[in-house]
Amino acid sequence: MDWKECNIKKLVKKIGVDNNLIKSLVKSSQNKLESANRLKIDETTSSSVISLCYESLRELLEALATKKGFKIYNHECYTALLKEVLGQEELSIRFDRFRKIRNKVNYYGKDIGIEETSSVKEEIIESINKIKQLLQNKGQGSPNK
Repeated sequence: MDWKECNIKKLVKKIGVDNNLIKSLVKSSQNKLESANRLKIDETTSSSVISLCYESLRELLEALATKKGFKIYNHECYTALLKEVLGQEELSIRFDRFRKIRNKVNYYGKDIGIEETSSVKEEIIESINKIKQLLQNKGQGSPNK
């Protein structure tokens, strides 16, 4: 789904910047990542680790969208925001891949191995760090790809 379709389907709404909401989302994101880090990755915890890491990333994306003046109602539209609005194509591809992995785990009962969980967690943390950098940017220009 592209940004135009997200807007046509009213899955994106223009809003005012809410700094308190942004701070709250960043804190919630940190808490979820800390929770994921406290779990030893094994057959029992792997799906929980993936879900927590993904939600941590998604909450940061929500904070970034809020900072840019958008409320997004669909996870696919975060991919479009990254790619088309922020010029972050690589990050958008990664986020969409994480979204699909998380959906398979949460909605289709896919088992995810320990090694894959560790690898995906590491990649999500890299993406989280990139989103944090974007949140720190003061300007409204398109960040580097």
